[in-house]
Amino acid sequence: MVVVYRYVCLQYVGELAEFDRKVLDVLREPLESGFVSISRAARQAQFPARFQLVAAMNPSPTGSLHDGRCTAEQILRYLNRISGPFLDRIDLQVDVPKLTANEFTEQVKDRGQSSKIIRQRVIQAREVQQHRADKPNAQLGTKEVQNFCQLQPGDQQFLHQAVEKLGLSLRTYHRVLKVSRTIADLAETPQINRQHLAEALNYRAFDRMLVQLAHN
Repeated sequence: MVVVYRYVCLQYVGELAEFDRKVLDVLREPLESGFVSISRAARQAQFPARFQLVAAMNPSPTGSLHDGRCTAEQILRYLNRISGPFLDRIDLQVDVPKLTANEFTEQVKDRGQSSKIIRQRVIQAREVQQHRADKPNAQLGTKEVQNFCQLQPGDQQFLHQAVEKLGLSLRTYHRVLKVSRTIADLAETPQINRQHLAEALNYRAFDRMLVQLAHN
């Protein structure tokens, strides 16, 4: 008998676009379900594999979108090494702008909230989620999203327009709703509103970049 203990681990992947596309797509199943299935001729085994993926990559082969060394077509070819279905499973996509010369040496005066305060807010939000559905928002199923991520008609229209403009899939649509639910929980707000939706959509930096390049 093989006993596998279920735990959550953190995986960091640098230079994401340099990995073979087939290798990255193997991660789709565990990212979606938290399990990995291994099939052989005689039998099939399933193992728990829930993990948190953190990845980084350059926006172009040269490291910058605006250095004039690549055409939009060359950049799109580079970015298309990341498949759409794999990208759909990434909840947060954040653009990290290049630092200016002054920012390399300048001390940060306003650091915002302390780690202690943020940690307490996260703990409170997780408690709300456990009380609501006995699981974190990231693990909500389709019916649970419908129940716990309801929107006002105007906000629903706002989200539909954004999804259409960015060309997002249904899976990504649900992930935007779950991220919005988490943002609302952190703000201690029962109802998801347009501000929460806008912030969640702002975390789709890769999708926005693809749309921008495709229209150039």
